[in-house]
Amino acid sequence: MTNKTENNPKRTMVGAVISDKMEKTIVVKVPRSYIHPIYGKVVRTDKTYKVHDEKELSGVGDKVEIYEGPHISKTKYMYLLRVLESATVK
Repeated sequence: MTNKTENNPKRTMVGAVISDKMEKTIVVKVPRSYIHPIYGKVVRTDKTYKVHDEKELSGVGDKVEIYEGPHISKTKYMYLLRVLESATVK
């Protein structure tokens, strides 16, 4: 019997790095929008995730792709997949 977790696609999200002050951890803000069930208006919300960045590749302002994996700590269960856009330094 095969392990089902290997065959399931990982949940990926795209967001912007808002903090990189911790070692091997970045904080990513992921925007989300949905239509309100009663009023029909578009509701925009953000959620922040603590993301494991083993090689510390990203910085503040970068656009990154992250995926869900096993828990590293109580609040950290997302991992950095790749950096999509690097922030320009002025």
